[in-house]
Amino acid sequence: MTGTVYKSTGSWYTVKSEQGDFMECRMKGKFRMKGIKSTNPIAVGDIVDYELEETSDTVTGTIHKIHDRKNYIVRKSVNLSHQMHIIASNIDRVFLLVTINNPPTTFNFIDRFLVTAEAYGIETVLVFNKIDTFDEATLNEQLYMQHVYQEIGYKCLRVSSTEMKGIEALKEMMIGKVSMFSGHSGVGKSTLVNAMEPSLHLKTKTISEASKQGQHTTTFAEMYDLSFDARIIDTPGIKGFGMVDMEPAEISGYFPEFFKLKDQCKFNNCLHKDEPHCAIKAALEKDEIAWSRYKSYLKILEGDDEHYRTDIHNEDRIISDKSRE
Repeated sequence: MTGTVYKSTGSWYTVKSEQGDFMECRMKGKFRMKGIKSTNPIAVGDIVDYELEETSDTVTGTIHKIHDRKNYIVRKSVNLSHQMHIIASNIDRVFLLVTINNPPTTFNFIDRFLVTAEAYGIETVLVFNKIDTFDEATLNEQLYMQHVYQEIGYKCLRVSSTEMKGIEALKEMMIGKVSMFSGHSGVGKSTLVNAMEPSLHLKTKTISEASKQGQHTTTFAEMYDLSFDARIIDTPGIKGFGMVDMEPAEISGYFPEFFKLKDQCKFNNCLHKDEPHCAIKAALEKDEIAWSRYKSYLKILEGDDEHYRTDIHNEDRIISDKSRE
């Protein structure tokens, strides 16, 4: 039988069959996935083959094959530094939830997320949440941030779970797709899912006033079927977002506004730092490229991950099992 993994508890996996039945399954032996050393070879979103096993009082399943993934999201294993923990796989669209100060989401965090998603062709939509809490200064900050990304071509939504603003537009973008909500702890992922599907009753917690950081309520990824022909993967909040290993020359290709101009640079291998006749720097001086984006690019280019990771608890990255060309 073939099905989709909806939940993982480490040793048991909840699998939904093609017929719509849910089955508790275990893994048969060890799976070695190509190109990744993982502490959990089976992840939410995986398509698997399994066999039924009957005992005197119950029926369970044994997973014996994992189908090829089109993409997956991982974080570094907390205890095993050389291994990864796969959070979710086979995602059609990622919604990155952004809050301005409750907790704060920085340009740097957003840009790292977007660059990694661009590298593997995964569409990301920016969802500016908690708009009902904005004062005038916060509103101006949010609108400026939204302007920056809309000018590049990213889709943006403004939502409020408490006032149900923007919820219908968000649901419309999720129909017929497997979507994933991501963002810092406390940005309101579970609250937003509850607003769309109140019957789920996902757990939520408040922001710590002392640290302005969210408290983890989701400890592992889990997929839910929604009533409007959509599936959502709710994931643990992330503190920071590290980068997939990239060659310096390819990084600018994942900034869409840079990519449009890079063939106008004098040198084919231009890194857009100190080289003369650089089209990206010329556009920057004309305010045709946002300085925040250029600063993020330099930080990624200079490999400042060690400084970036000093205040994060884990590292999530979107990666693919397909080799980059």
